[in-house]
Amino acid sequence: MAALAEEQTEVAVKLEPEGPPTLLPPQAGDGAGEGSGGTPNNGPNGGGGGNVAVAAAAGGDGGTPKPGVAVSAAAPAGAAPVPAAPAEAGAPHDRQTLLAVLQFLRQSNLREAEEALRREARLLEEAVAGSGAPGELDGAGAEAASALLSRVTASVPGSAAPEPPGTGTSVTSVFSGSASGPVAPGKVASVAVEDQPDVSAVLSAYNQQGDPTMYEEYYSGLKHFIECSLDCHRAELSQLFYPLFVHMYLELVYNQHENEAKSFFEKFHGDQECYYQDDLRVLSSLTKKEHMKGNETMLDFRTSKFVLRISRDSYQLLKRHLQEKQNNQIWNIVQEHLYIDIFDGMPRSKQQIDAMVGSLAGEAKREANKSKVFFGLLKEPEIEVPLDDEDEEGENEEGKPKKKKPKKDSIGSKSKKQDPNAPPQNRIPLPELKDSDKLDKIMNMKETTKRVRLGPDCLPSICFYTFLNAYQGLTAVDVTDDSSLIAGGFADSTVRVWSVTPKKLRSVKQASDLSLIDKESDDVLERIMDEKTASELKILYGHSGPVYGASFSPDRNYLLSSSEDGTVRLWSLQTFTCLVGYKGHNYPVWDTQFSPYGYYFVSGGHDRVARLWATDHYQPLRIFAGHLADVNCTRFHPNSNYVATGSADRTVRLWDVLNGNCVRIFTGHKGPIHSLTFSPNGRFLATGATDGRVLLWDIGHGLMVGELKGHTDTVCSLRFSRDGEILASGSMDNTVRLWDAVRAFEDLETDDFTTATGHINLPENSQELLLGTYMTKSTPVVHLHFTRRNLVLAAGAYSPQ
Repeated sequence: MAALAEEQTEVAVKLEPEGPPTLLPPQAGDGAGEGSGGTPNNGPNGGGGGNVAVAAAAGGDGGTPKPGVAVSAAAPAGAAPVPAAPAEAGAPHDRQTLLAVLQFLRQSNLREAEEALRREARLLEEAVAGSGAPGELDGAGAEAASALLSRVTASVPGSAAPEPPGTGTSVTSVFSGSASGPVAPGKVASVAVEDQPDVSAVLSAYNQQGDPTMYEEYYSGLKHFIECSLDCHRAELSQLFYPLFVHMYLELVYNQHENEAKSFFEKFHGDQECYYQDDLRVLSSLTKKEHMKGNETMLDFRTSKFVLRISRDSYQLLKRHLQEKQNNQIWNIVQEHLYIDIFDGMPRSKQQIDAMVGSLAGEAKREANKSKVFFGLLKEPEIEVPLDDEDEEGENEEGKPKKKKPKKDSIGSKSKKQDPNAPPQNRIPLPELKDSDKLDKIMNMKETTKRVRLGPDCLPSICFYTFLNAYQGLTAVDVTDDSSLIAGGFADSTVRVWSVTPKKLRSVKQASDLSLIDKESDDVLERIMDEKTASELKILYGHSGPVYGASFSPDRNYLLSSSEDGTVRLWSLQTFTCLVGYKGHNYPVWDTQFSPYGYYFVSGGHDRVARLWATDHYQPLRIFAGHLADVNCTRFHPNSNYVATGSADRTVRLWDVLNGNCVRIFTGHKGPIHSLTFSPNGRFLATGATDGRVLLWDIGHGLMVGELKGHTDTVCSLRFSRDGEILASGSMDNTVRLWDAVRAFEDLETDDFTTATGHINLPENSQELLLGTYMTKSTPVVHLHFTRRNLVLAAGAYSPQ
């Protein structure tokens, strides 16, 4: 053990993080952009497959996506224009269209672009000038000009084009050499502007001329039709109530029909589902047109089409009704603001629908969960485990040597065989194992042989760490993998680290004292530690706001902390000083998490994005953008190839570290998500939220497979046992609950129909899966941890009523 401690210390005193080369950015054409400092960006404009990315999309601090993207159609000076098809004598319609394009460029003051196109088309200046305004062209030309002007939705500098009618369209530029990079000759550059639309463009979609007094009649008529429908269709069609209610109310407010909007809200808001009440409270505060421009919730609802999954029979029934009643007002909303995912087969039941709905943008599209996910574990390196002299070679009472027990493979241990569902070993660059890492794995394997096999008849013991007199407010807790250290983040901006073993925390000596040490001495690793600094507690100062996240590195040499001040700090556990401050988030950072292999870490915050970092890079390697609200919690997959994020938009997303793409979207929670954990085998994900429920997900098929009910408040922490047989959950209701994970996953129905349609039938046996409930003394459970021998460690701050 002494040799082990010395070896670990020897590696720990190297303060500079060592690791593999930086994660390779996507190649050209896969949507990677560049932020300041050359940071790869896989934000909302990523994954374009060869399309030109908007130049401003990855600009700013750390590649942060910027709102209000402006698209310029003008080619820069010196750029070679794309050859345009010359006007043919026998094609007057093409000539008129070309003249209309030139007229538009002239009106927009894009002289360089106009001149380039005119030269390629071999048109004289007099021909363009003589064509007059678009309205003076002949029939074909005027029609082409009108179509062109109506399709332009980007804001061009100096353009007098009309205000864009909405989002969800793409602007097609006929010129190469845009600000984001050149386009191959003969190609068309497609610039997507729907991710960060202009506020005026968003709101203008509500500029309708309908009779405001008829809105209540339209909604009441549809409501009566749905309630009188057959039971098999009623549940599916009832999904229309909430999105139609929101959009019709916003139309009334935007068009300044305030009295009608108030009456409409008071009459129908009580008919909405209970899990939308928080959103409705925000909506009720929008009573004037001016209120809409600064409201993020309204913009989120408008820019993201609300997704409804409806059977073909139910959809045809709805369409027939709206056509018969000539209800164009509702039909326009359905066409413009809703995305109806139609499937063939029997309509879903009320229970099946309620299990999947509840997020800000409705359900996830089926196509969003079709990507292949490598959820298997990486092959473990071959490491020889020496015999334990004390346990294996001791003598029994008769003086005879003990027989060596055959070693059995643990259920939760990582297989040394290649998992068919595992990613390639070199899919992402991972740090090489150091000697200290190998020694730690040997200790882990030895602990595994002494691990208790858990189950319904053998529940784990629970050791609870209670923080007393935490007047500073405990906001985050983490425990090292070997359960030797515990860290707490507090509202007074400090991070505190405790040793929970008899070994005290010591710092490395000063440089002047280190120079006097004999480097050839056998106990040099012990001599470099300053005994005068030994204590059970170390306090780390540096943040300027409450600390909301903390995470130890797997080798216990470093500690990450995230704060309200928008930074993530890396602390050395040898000098107990801050090594690096990572700046990229513009708002509070709610959570940060180290990769199981170290080196990489992820952070998420109020700016609605998660960022992937490496300890030796000041800028993020990936930006995971897509959530509609705060990213509250983050977690790495056991194979480090994926990152899961839970958000206040009530969705969970799974991101591919390799390319930054979102490969899974899980909906079903009815409140903001605050906890995540993967099963040890990497196949399943458990999530907890403010609705008090724990949902279980099959990552491979992209389906919900279980629902655990019992908590009465926010589920703050989730953790699987080391063998994956027990799931522990901790909540603000002052309880720790243990669940039978084996039974929860043993009867999974993943036939082809279920996988294709997303239909699930959740078992009504969550109480049967509950193995035990353990109350605390007025102490909310902030963190849970399973030791290597399957003892449960829990932590929280005493909060008397």
